[in-house]
Amino acid sequence: MRLFVCSTSEVEPGQMKSFNVDGLSVPVLVVNLDGRFIAASGMCPHEDVELIDGERNGEIITCPGHAYEFNLTNGSCSHDSDLRLPIYEVSIEEDGIFVKLFDQTASYPVLDDIGDR
Repeated sequence: MRLFVCSTSEVEPGQMKSFNVDGLSVPVLVVNLDGRFIAASGMCPHEDVELIDGERNGEIITCPGHAYEFNLTNGSCSHDSDLRLPIYEVSIEEDGIFVKLFDQTASYPVLDDIGDR
């Protein structure tokens, strides 16, 4: 399943924003890393804290709840190797940012598993 999140102009280079998307129960966090868009779950998988209030340093976001750090490119957590932040495949069409969702039976989307099913 593919869902529209926002337009590219809504997230300027270096910026991070959270969007509520129809069909999803958690917000989508969109980061513009100098023209490269990354989309992830907007909620920390550790304690369901909104990540938009966290600090970002490059590709690493720190959860404001318990300071867990997640890599925005692969979802890995530096504090717990069993914990992963859902990362969504991004596609750009015209000015729109779309995300592909994973198999809803999976506990989190693994990049290799993302696709239409």
